[in-house]
Amino acid sequence: MKVQSVEDYLALPYTIEIIREDDPENPGWVARVLELPGCITQADTFDELDEMIADAMRGWIEVALQDGIPIPEPRPAESFSGKFVVRVPKSLHRELVEAAEREGVSLNLYVSTALGKAVGQTASRISLDQPA
Repeated sequence: MKVQSVEDYLALPYTIEIIREDDPENPGWVARVLELPGCITQADTFDELDEMIADAMRGWIEVALQDGIPIPEPRPAESFSGKFVVRVPKSLHRELVEAAEREGVSLNLYVSTALGKAVGQTASRISLDQPA
């Protein structure tokens, strides 16, 4: 797909990651576009992020176009199935099964929730996507 203008790029579905900063000296929100390296902004409130990340994207794309830098297109959403296989030691497998049983959930839900917590997703969001 050949995209020509800044507006064409801004209309594409880029992946925007939003992080809440809990630093007591500098609280607020950070947003970055995963496909555009260095395209990041910070705001004091969540409501300010939309306009600020749009401005950051516009600036990033304008400079890239002026300098002849290739502009990555958004990642296709369908590239992730939600399934993968991982091998673990037998002892860890046993511990995970036992922990899931103590919690009264399936091994799949237990591991999904643990992985989600490790990368910062909420357990409730993961449990909605997984069968019990």
